[in-house]
Amino acid sequence: MGRSPCCEKAHTNKGAWTKEEDDRLVAYIRAHGEGCWRSLPKAAGLLRCGKSCRLRWINYLRPDLKRGNFTEDEDELIIKLHSLLGNKWSLIAGRLPGRTDNEIKNYWNTHIRRKLLSRGVDPVTHRPINEQPPANITISFEKGDEDHKISALEKPFKLQEPQFKIPDLNLELCISPPFQEEPLIKPVKSEAGVCFSCSLGLPKSPECKCSNFLGLSSGFLDFRSVEMK
Repeated sequence: MGRSPCCEKAHTNKGAWTKEEDDRLVAYIRAHGEGCWRSLPKAAGLLRCGKSCRLRWINYLRPDLKRGNFTEDEDELIIKLHSLLGNKWSLIAGRLPGRTDNEIKNYWNTHIRRKLLSRGVDPVTHRPINEQPPANITISFEKGDEDHKISALEKPFKLQEPQFKIPDLNLELCISPPFQEEPLIKPVKSEAGVCFSCSLGLPKSPECKCSNFLGLSSGFLDFRSVEMK
């Protein structure tokens, strides 16, 4: 839902204001004040839009309006205020008594802008034109032995993220049996039989690999513990 129109524009006059309309508007405001601009045209007997009445009063019919050309002091004040406030013409007009925001805006675009350019000053940044950065900036990035040049107008400048080099990895897998330590003492393989010396109860020879036979604690056969059958 938009804002409702201030008046019926189909039944209002358009174009330049006449002397009679100006007198009616001035007489009504002097008698009743500005008030509501929506209801003012009908109360003053004007076939005008409320916005048109407001602009006519503020820009042309106010008694405190300052007529004539801008002075040199006003020019310097406008330049100083514009460097601080930018294109906020209503705020600038509040510092210049008797001047309207529309009048100051038109004067800036037609006179002061050209004056600053003739001085070598940028009317937007209020800095010397020679100190402005060049329009086309070329930035070089070194990668190896080659220079990659990128135009600042073609591509925006971006900070490159640090690149980390991944080491080469050998992904070939080899499976081997688990490592087993050899025992310090190798077990002696026992043999089921006994040698001739052990069977006779004689001392063991160095080459003898027989274990105790028949539960004997020594290599000698104890005939007393053996029953002869």
